[in-house]
Amino acid sequence: MLPLSSLRSCRLALLATAALFPLSSGALAQEADAGGETMVLDRIEVTGDAESDDILVQDGYVATEGQIGSKTDNNLLRVPQSISVVTEDQLDDRNPRTLLEALNYVPGVRTGAFGFDPRFNAFFVRGFAATYNGVFRDGLREFNGPTSLFRTEPYGLEGITILKGPSSTLYGASSAGGLVNLMTKRPTAAPFREVEVQIGSHDRYQGNFDISGPATESGSVLYRLTGVARDSGTEIEGFPDDRLYFAPALTFRPNDDTTLTLLGEVMDSTVGGTAIYVNDANGVTDLYGGDPEFNDFRQQQQRIGWEFEHRINDVFTVRQKSRFSHVDNDLEYAYVTGISGDTVSRMAGRNAEEVYSFVADNHVQALVDTGPVQHTFLTGFDIGYVTYDQSQQTAFAPVPTGGDTLPLTFTAAQDILQLGIYAQDEMRLGPWALTLGGRHDWLYGDTESPDGSGGRTVEEQDDTQFSWRAGLSYRTDFGLIPYVNYTTSFTPNVGELVDGTPAAPTVGEQKEIGLKYEFPNVNAVATAALFDIEQTDGVVFDASSGVNEQVQLDLQSRGFEFEIATSLDNGLNLIASYSYVNMEILEGVTGAEGNTLSSTPYHTASLYADYTIPSGVAEGLGFGGGVRYVGESYGDDLNTFENDARVLLDGAIHYDLGALSPRLEGAQVQLNVTNLLDERKQVCSAGYCYIDEGRMVIGSLRYRF
Repeated sequence: MLPLSSLRSCRLALLATAALFPLSSGALAQEADAGGETMVLDRIEVTGDAESDDILVQDGYVATEGQIGSKTDNNLLRVPQSISVVTEDQLDDRNPRTLLEALNYVPGVRTGAFGFDPRFNAFFVRGFAATYNGVFRDGLREFNGPTSLFRTEPYGLEGITILKGPSSTLYGASSAGGLVNLMTKRPTAAPFREVEVQIGSHDRYQGNFDISGPATESGSVLYRLTGVARDSGTEIEGFPDDRLYFAPALTFRPNDDTTLTLLGEVMDSTVGGTAIYVNDANGVTDLYGGDPEFNDFRQQQQRIGWEFEHRINDVFTVRQKSRFSHVDNDLEYAYVTGISGDTVSRMAGRNAEEVYSFVADNHVQALVDTGPVQHTFLTGFDIGYVTYDQSQQTAFAPVPTGGDTLPLTFTAAQDILQLGIYAQDEMRLGPWALTLGGRHDWLYGDTESPDGSGGRTVEEQDDTQFSWRAGLSYRTDFGLIPYVNYTTSFTPNVGELVDGTPAAPTVGEQKEIGLKYEFPNVNAVATAALFDIEQTDGVVFDASSGVNEQVQLDLQSRGFEFEIATSLDNGLNLIASYSYVNMEILEGVTGAEGNTLSSTPYHTASLYADYTIPSGVAEGLGFGGGVRYVGESYGDDLNTFENDARVLLDGAIHYDLGALSPRLEGAQVQLNVTNLLDERKQVCSAGYCYIDEGRMVIGSLRYRF
């Protein structure tokens, strides 16, 4: 076991790991030659948009090639695991304000379980909470604390890839339900400039800019600058949604075989401290539980990372990704503790957290043949380190006003170091593809907490776990690809449980069988999957007290998913999906064993379509619309009452002003409406009830030049 002081000294050691990669290409080449003759294969090229770096090849609403699920340039249909993609065109058309809105049309992803709450991106994948350990940025996990979760700016993304099921073999710590990978906008080879202004409901004012292109005549250096400034209220009085966001990026390409990309971000944001409404015996009321005078949740976050890739020869390629991240927040909130006649009892609280993290992934890829079998072999190691500090204070009424606040008292501190080594072999023999992978993790952690007498106690963790995956697929001549897989996961959790003990690591395993289909001569793909996932010590999000808390359950999820995506030459883009999830509580809540996890609907379905008139009098005019169905679910884990089903409609209209005059080429106006019919129902999770957000309207004027 490592003591706390040793773990914290690891910060310097982890910084030094950056020196391990990029590796010397000459040294690797010498090692390859020293072992005898190497088998030289023809280089495999992935073709796509010339303006991208081919990390994700997308055409409208359809993504065909990417690295998700394999860490190699791959046809996504050949990966023997369910994958969904939110493309950049989808983000442009729907103009989501949050990560949750961006995921609204992804099958198997449940959003809205806690009603309107922009403080946290609380969502579930295949029924499992993914808020803490299911969010990745550019292939690396985002470590979070109980309330210090990285906030996502959708305008800064060029796509979102969702890998379903346990995926620890390649990605280390991740949710048993799957992971959501946020893809940062990268520099483009062709010049690109965009400015945008937005005006919306609740006095929402926002400005965006996105500028990219070559910084040198040769194109060996590319740059991108993306920014957002927003001043906004919400449907709750005194609950802001303000943001300043700036993301610079640089790419260096000294030759065709070497690429280094630097990705940065600085964000300063403020939202409300609590979004809950008071509950009574009948559920949620219209009495807001917070106080506009003491309701700021301020957060600053920064990250700087890099991605390096070097192709040594036709056999070997080395890659390295690393990122330093920092989150610092200060949450002030008030909540109602009781109502007696006309008297309302309240408490106020303050929670401050700070998280530093470093993550790095290093691997070597080798392309070799053994007889008729083609191998893409991958081996590497990764590191994840996070240090977390929390201070809190609560007080009875009166709630602080006039800029006053509450003094803070130390509550908890935690250091976690995870080391993992992994190997994977993708083997192809004609239409058959077999993927085998294994990984071993070591986890060291120390958790500090008050001992009740002014001192601190330290609890140590020392865990080790082996994870593995196996997948088999067969590609038919007519584009249908059936597949099966077995995958496992191992995930350490940051923070303490409600009782003050460290959250235990989460372990999961999945059995999945599915079909993928690429329509011949049409830009369209369809996928379907049956799955069975079991998870031990899963972290479940609970915010009924106004502060995010963690509880742990053993769960089993069984279900079915279907999805189709297409973008046609006639101007029609469409995504449609259906999912069935049966989420059973195996252990963790007394009296709930065998019940369905609260707020987990059996049935969800969605459809979104966008059509732009390609010619004629109305050329350039486009319409978009979506429908989201969320089926009935239970409001508590004892299954004593139900949440009603709901149908939510979204809409959009846009017009290319360039159709009016060549002078306006590149200008577009757009109107997006979320929850068009203003459908507001209560939704209850773990026995506490919330309410859906009402109608939201945003108008925008964009100019690309």
